[in-house]
Amino acid sequence: MRHFSDPAQALHAPTRELHNGGWMDFAECPARFDAMLAELGPGEPARDFGLDPILAVHDPAYVAFLQEAHGLWLAAGREGDAMGYVFPVVARRALALDRIDAKIGAFAMDASTPVAAQTWQAAYGAAQAALTALDAVLQGERAAFALCRPPGHHCGRDYMGGYCYLNNAAIAARAAQGRGVKRIAILDVDYHHGNGTQDIFYDDGAVFFASLHADPRTDFPFYWGHADERGAGAGEGTTLNLPLPQGTDWSGYAPALDAALEAVRAHGADLLIVSYGADTFAEDPISHFRLAREDYAAMGKRIAALDLPTLVVMEGGYAVDALGANVAAFLDGLERAAA
Repeated sequence: MRHFSDPAQALHAPTRELHNGGWMDFAECPARFDAMLAELGPGEPARDFGLDPILAVHDPAYVAFLQEAHGLWLAAGREGDAMGYVFPVVARRALALDRIDAKIGAFAMDASTPVAAQTWQAAYGAAQAALTALDAVLQGERAAFALCRPPGHHCGRDYMGGYCYLNNAAIAARAAQGRGVKRIAILDVDYHHGNGTQDIFYDDGAVFFASLHADPRTDFPFYWGHADERGAGAGEGTTLNLPLPQGTDWSGYAPALDAALEAVRAHGADLLIVSYGADTFAEDPISHFRLAREDYAAMGKRIAALDLPTLVVMEGGYAVDALGANVAAFLDGLERAAA
């Protein structure tokens, strides 16, 4: 399967994060990118589609913040990565605040998504990889893989979170709409709910969002991804959340996947975008499902049975030593079944 990436994606290198109430080394590390390239090969370089596709999804003030945040952090006399500590959960509104701490709080949903010196360059490169892989699919490829790093599905129109800065799947979906694709389905199979993607398309009846993920009553992002979230307005009924308990293995995962795929069929999608996360792996250090490598091939085979043009966008997966092989197993299953 053709795959696409940008070398700048390796440059994003925060040093630590706040996770489960304590400090830890940053899990979404450059080694993830290297591990996938080592297994899949160098692939093809992303083309530069510019800022317009990004601005079709993300608020201009938020994009400007991502570009300037680390510089403002250093200008304030700080060291290391820019990280917020105050978040306006009540009466959130646009304010012209100059202090970097205020800016971070206004554009973030958590304290585990620091902005490092070259975070913007990496996030921009990931978005371009998604757009380049989309172009390959729209030009006739049955499936293509965007090796996106950092991931994207937790960030919304104007906020970052969950290691995510630009929503690569959403950017690709909006770009596809702009190129005449009428009905799109996004299937999120990361361990964590894709709250940002859901948020962006919650009232868009043309984009169906289905997510299999850890029950948010026990796992990040907690406040989104519950089964009663089904969309609003024109998007009523076009969101499907299938939360699963910690410890879920393939015997529990496969029926939920089949339910999601049946819902995608019912939507009548012309294009499928898969937000693929390998953090469902049994040995993932921050997640709690029990999928094995062979399950990823089975997952790819089931998804391919939809017989839809498919863009795969990389999300999470933090068992670095196994990551490349897990991704390859999924893509192999998808490609063999689609051939």
